[in-house]
Parts: sequence; structure tokens; C-alpha cells
Amino acid sequence: MCVCVCVCVYRVLVGKSKGKKPLGRPRLRWEDNIKMDLQEVGCEGMDWIELPKDRDSWRALVNAVMNFRVP
Repeated sequence: MCVCVCVCVYRVLVGKSKGKKPLGRPRLRWEDNIKMDLQEVGCEGMDWIELPKDRDSWRALVNAVMNFRVP
């Protein structure tokens, strides 16, 4: 491996980014929102990545979450 490549990889892994970090807490990701919705419904142990492959169970879960949020 070339020395230049090793130095570049080291800079990426160890180096600090330049510039300012935004103030406050980090923004929520889309995945975080899905996990919070599953916790509200009581299905936090579910494999939410594989679940949409079964359309019927996915539709039932989405309807449950939507009905849960309606006051």
C-alpha cells in the first residue's frame, strides 16, 4: 500500500473536522422516528427493516401508529 494512501486514511479516521458544530442536540434521523413510533405502539423488538416486505403486516402497523396519534 502506498504511504500517501495510508496517510489519507489516517487523516479521515483520526482527524477532526474543521468548522463549527451546530448548537443544540443532534437532529433526529428518519430511523430514529420509526423506532420511536414502534416503541409507542409496543413493537420495539420488531425487525423494522424486514417488516415492509410483508405488505399486510406493514399496513396494519402503519394504521395502528396513525390511529394511535389521533386524539
